Amino acid sequence: MALKQKKKAAALRLDWGALAVLFAAALLFAGARLLVRPEASGGAASEGDYVEYENGRVREILSDSTERDAASDGGWRGEQLLLVEVKTGQYAGETLMVSNYVGPLYGVPLRVGDGCTMTVSTYSDGTHRASVYEYDRAWAVIAVVAAFLLVTLLVGGRTGAKSLLGLAFTVLCVLLLLFPALLKGAPTLPTTFLLCAYVAAVSFVLLGGVRKKTVCALLGTVAGMALALGFALAAQALLRVNGLRSADVEPLLQLRQTGTPLRLTGLLAAGVVISSLGAVMDVAMSLSSAMAEVRAADPSMDRRALFRSGMNVGRDMVGTMTNTLILAFLGSGLVLILYIYTLSPDVHQLASSAYLALETISGVSSSIGVVLSVPITAAICAFAYTREK
Repeated sequence: MALKQKKKAAALRLDWGALAVLFAAALLFAGARLLVRPEASGGAASEGDYVEYENGRVREILSDSTERDAASDGGWRGEQLLLVEVKTGQYAGETLMVSNYVGPLYGVPLRVGDGCTMTVSTYSDGTHRASVYEYDRAWAVIAVVAAFLLVTLLVGGRTGAKSLLGLAFTVLCVLLLLFPALLKGAPTLPTTFLLCAYVAAVSFVLLGGVRKKTVCALLGTVAGMALALGFALAAQALLRVNGLRSADVEPLLQLRQTGTPLRLTGLLAAGVVISSLGAVMDVAMSLSSAMAEVRAADPSMDRRALFRSGMNVGRDMVGTMTNTLILAFLGSGLVLILYIYTLSPDVHQLASSAYLALETISGVSSSIGVVLSVPITAAICAFAYTREK
């Protein structure tokens, strides 16, 4: 009975510790948001020509020339003339005649009752006209996300709910803290690294409270991210590339040239830190929990034996996690990789290409962080779990 009471008291202390950490994290989030929030805009233009995006619903199809194009692997091609009732914005309730241009790489044929997003152009003389921008996918996106949330809750239960809170917090940090900070000229690498460490700390506390295994996992995660970042910087210097050679960086360069103090050269290594965070957290927490269970099952195990046990568990994780990271990078660039393959590039051309250098840095650096987080986390756990009280 006394032992049960001690366990309950310890659990309460841990809960209060977790609440204190989360409260401090919330204050830090609020303070950081105040520092980096964008300046208030002047609002929508009220004079001259301007364009808005509004939702509508197809009421009638006046003409339809769309058809399948065999040369485009069955993609649609053609044009539709539609009557669309505007559902949002200043023209809500109006029915407009709009065109829907469809090609293999853009647009889809619409049916009566379909929702769509339109570009509504308003001109200085007060007239306005619209065309279909895209099929309205908002509800479909919500349904897909809801299915993910439901599956996570059904399978994961309370732990799944905590993981979803951590995921939501991560997304908020990226959108409300990281991006505004970078656009205000914050140093790219320190800002990204500190934010990722902050996200990891909050996520671990949400999942496991303030406990020895979560602290060990956090230390292993931060060390793994630091090593991934260090390797990425060294590889950048060796291969003579940086964030300026990243894909789609040209619009950001134009923003910088027009006055936005965005620092572009560190974006490549910053992407490595972000991409490695999830995998390093997974390995560190799994290893920390496994070593805690091993120690609980055999309290007489010494530090060296516990470290060896952790390494045996960690080696199994390394094989799958590195594979996961590399395949994730390959999957995200599958279309471009397939296109490059069709060109049959010369081996010297491919080896010297910036694309190969960028993908090598991204994939290998993240994997380095995951691999090296195993011995570091194992060493931290072996020391912490066998330390004399």
